[in-house]
Amino acid sequence: MSRPIAILGGTGPEGSGLALRWAQAGETVIIGSRDTARAQEAAEKIKAQCAANAQVSGADNLTACAASDLLVITVPFESHTALLKQLKPAFRPGTVVVDTTVALAASVGGRATRVLGLWQGSAAQETAELVPKNVSVVAAFQNLGSEMLHMPGPVDCDVIVCSDDASAIQLVRGLAEKIPGARSVDGGRLENARILEHITALLVGLNIRNKGHSGIRITGLPPAAYAAQ
Repeated sequence: MSRPIAILGGTGPEGSGLALRWAQAGETVIIGSRDTARAQEAAEKIKAQCAANAQVSGADNLTACAASDLLVITVPFESHTALLKQLKPAFRPGTVVVDTTVALAASVGGRATRVLGLWQGSAAQETAELVPKNVSVVAAFQNLGSEMLHMPGPVDCDVIVCSDDASAIQLVRGLAEKIPGARSVDGGRLENARILEHITALLVGLNIRNKGHSGIRITGLPPAAYAAQ
């Protein structure tokens, strides 16, 4: 994949984990943050875990957004709306936005494992309302926990990808398959993102109760269903 991947909110556990995996796969990664220095520091830490020629840089979120047409949002839900409104002038036409956000009640205090009710249906659907009309929104990676991403070796999790843009689904499925152990599955329309968020809440609860790092596997489909076209 020739285009750089800009990970907005990329200094957090999920963003830095995805950045690490994609940098290790040879992708060019831009880590975005509210704080440029923090983003650059995170980029250097990731480069230290990759090959010497790893292409990882850090910038503020607005600069990172303007530098790529492939964006991954990994901010906590309480920062979600404000970030999208801030970035709106910087989106390029034809940009693909991959939203990993889950509207967990835990995001606004406590350790609750339920999903907040959003009238749009999901965080990704909220994103679709806030970005320009010429931007495609994809929901993915909600069920792939940051602990898995930071642990060495393959991950034990499938990545379900939902969008109303079929070509964007294929693009993001290819991204998922850059992560060793991950398979990608076409999850259908963006409205199905609400299901992914509820699965995340279930997994968080399982992890808390069992002190583990659970993921999901989709079984019983023909082999072609687990690979991007």
